[in-house]
Amino acid sequence: MKIAITGKGGVGKTTFAATLARMYAAEGRAVLAADADPDANLGLALGFSEEELDEIVPISKMRKLVEERTGADEFNKIFKMNPKVDDIPDKYAKMCNGVRLLVLGTVETGGSGCVCPEHVMLKRIINHLMLRSSDVVVLDMEAGLEHLGRGTTSGMDEFIVVIEPGARSIQTYKNVRRLANDLGVKQVRVVANKVRSADDEEFIRSRIPAEDLLGFIHYNSEVIDADRQGQSPYDFSQTLIDEIRSIKERIDQSNN
Repeated sequence: MKIAITGKGGVGKTTFAATLARMYAAEGRAVLAADADPDANLGLALGFSEEELDEIVPISKMRKLVEERTGADEFNKIFKMNPKVDDIPDKYAKMCNGVRLLVLGTVETGGSGCVCPEHVMLKRIINHLMLRSSDVVVLDMEAGLEHLGRGTTSGMDEFIVVIEPGARSIQTYKNVRRLANDLGVKQVRVVANKVRSADDEEFIRSRIPAEDLLGFIHYNSEVIDADRQGQSPYDFSQTLIDEIRSIKERIDQSNN
């Protein structure tokens, strides 16, 4: 199972990604959660302590590793477009609550894109995870999809956008769907988070095709409490687990 989860900042995609990953791990599955969000906090949501996360360096920041694998350095601007990455998950992923976490990081650029060694490394790692890894892979990523390519998306089982009830979030979903279509992804499914009322549910239903709507996660103060304490929401809220389990069942059914 290969699942890519995206959405604009603050909608709760990391909470969803971490809880889904822990559910698969609780079933005894081998799970790898990859954090490709610039605001990397998937580790906290999985249950890592802040001290443990302080010791993790994102792959994109490992300059010596990037130079070694791509052949690029300050003197050599020509680099490999297909660096060796198949050993990176085993070498650099850290385990917590049955889930291996691989922090990829991101490439900060001033322009609209980047063809640079770090970007090539991240893209190759994601491609490896989606196409070759035997694990359940949950990819928590930013809404821009910069690290994805056509080769990567062909290995995905689910492409999910987490949204909240609001026009800006719906617009982000439409943008992601457009970008995904450019990459050859035919179906983009949706999870609606922070839903407070029947009106919120109706707002979502009126804008998302029924076949693409995986389900609702309602506003939950227990999730906020978990975040304040730097704990995994999986350990704080049975309501959250029950709602995401229903979504997971739909995911599993469509991929069996």
